[in-house]
Amino acid sequence: MRFLSFVPLLLILASCATVKPEPDSFENAEKAVSAAVTAGAEQYSPVELRFAREKLEEAHKGVENKQYDKTWYLIEQAEINAELAIEKSQSAVIRGQVTEMTRKNEILREEFENTYGEDFN
Repeated sequence: MRFLSFVPLLLILASCATVKPEPDSFENAEKAVSAAVTAGAEQYSPVELRFAREKLEEAHKGVENKQYDKTWYLIEQAEINAELAIEKSQSAVIRGQVTEMTRKNEILREEFENTYGEDFN
């Protein structure tokens, strides 16, 4: 009878146990890191890319050490850092394009002023 009183407790504890991440659990984060590199993160957002890589490495170590809660958290953080690196890289590229277009517009404006005078608007 005493054993039966422990069964619900064991079931509750078992339901709280963290599941070991499968090897493909890392796939999204690894793809995000690769996408960040492709987006130019090594040049435009190296800090975020480094954080993503470090978190991914720590997550792999977490599996080895059977720290599954920590591993899931680190996988998510790696993916988030990689996505941030992608966004920052894309923003930097667009800012560069805007700067270049602004420079070209200024050159055109100067050429028009030289051709048609300063009254040209």
